Amino acid sequence: MLKGLTAATLLTMGLNSLSQAADLPAIEKSGVLKVVTEDNYAPFNFITNGKPDGFNKDVLVELKKYTHKFKIKQSILPWTGLLAAVSSGQYDVAITGALITDDRLKALNFVAPLASAQDFYVKRAGDNRIKSVADLSGKTLGVQAGSALLARLPELVVMLAKTGGKLGKVVQYQSYPEAYADLANGRLDYVINAVISVNDVVKKHPNIFAKGQAVSGHGFVAWPVPKSSPKLLAFLDGFVKHLKDTGKLKELQLKWFGQAFDNLPDQPITNVEEFHRLAGI
Repeated sequence: MLKGLTAATLLTMGLNSLSQAADLPAIEKSGVLKVVTEDNYAPFNFITNGKPDGFNKDVLVELKKYTHKFKIKQSILPWTGLLAAVSSGQYDVAITGALITDDRLKALNFVAPLASAQDFYVKRAGDNRIKSVADLSGKTLGVQAGSALLARLPELVVMLAKTGGKLGKVVQYQSYPEAYADLANGRLDYVINAVISVNDVVKKHPNIFAKGQAVSGHGFVAWPVPKSSPKLLAFLDGFVKHLKDTGKLKELQLKWFGQAFDNLPDQPITNVEEFHRLAGI
C-alpha cells in the first residue's frame, strides 16, 4: 500500500532525473523502441501463466507487424513508477491503460485515445447500504496511488456536497487487485475505477462485486509519450489510425471490453485546454 504519492509528484520525480527521451529518428537509429507496460490492470495488461496478456498485448502484436525500422523491447513495471519512467526518458512510450489528466499533460503528450474512460464505483454484491452516489458519504474508499482516478476525486467531492455529504477516508493501493481484495473482505466500502475495468471485475466476480454509478465526467484511455518526442507521437498516432482503418481496433475493443467506442477523438491530446474541450469538462 502506498500513501501520499500523487501523479504530479511521480511525474516531477521523473522530470528531475535521467536524460531527455529519444525521439523517432534516434529510435530508428538505435533500432529499438523501448516500451513499458504494467501487469495488474485487466483487461488492459495482466499476466496469464507467467506471460503478458490483455488488450495491449494484442495491440503490441499489431505494432510489431506495423514497424519496420526498429524492434520493440518490452519491460514491465508497477503502475506507480510507470509514468515517471516514461517522462524521464527511461522508456519511449507506455502501452497501458493510462487515463488522461490535467497533471499528466504537464509532462506527457497522449496518442489518440483507444477507449473511453469514466469513473464508477464498485461495491460488494448485496451491500444494500450503498444504492447511489449519495450513500458513499463518509464511507471508506480504495483507489490506486498515482492514478487518474485519484486525481479526479474532486469531482466526487462536488457530487457528494450537492447531497449534503462528504468524502470519507481514502486508502491508496499499489495495484487494484489489492484494493478489490480489501473490498471483498470488508476493509473498504467501495473502490473507484474506470468503467472498462469495473465491467471486467464485475463480470468475472458477479457474486462478490456489483457496479455502481458514475463518479466523474467523461475521459479517455491513451498511451503517454514524452513531450520531447513529437515525431514518435505522430508515428504512434499513425499506428492508431491504421488500427481504426483496418477494423482491428474495433475487433480488439469488442474482444477485451465487450463494446466498441466509435466516437473517440482522432487526434493526439497534448494540452489541458484540448483535453477539456474533447471531454466536455
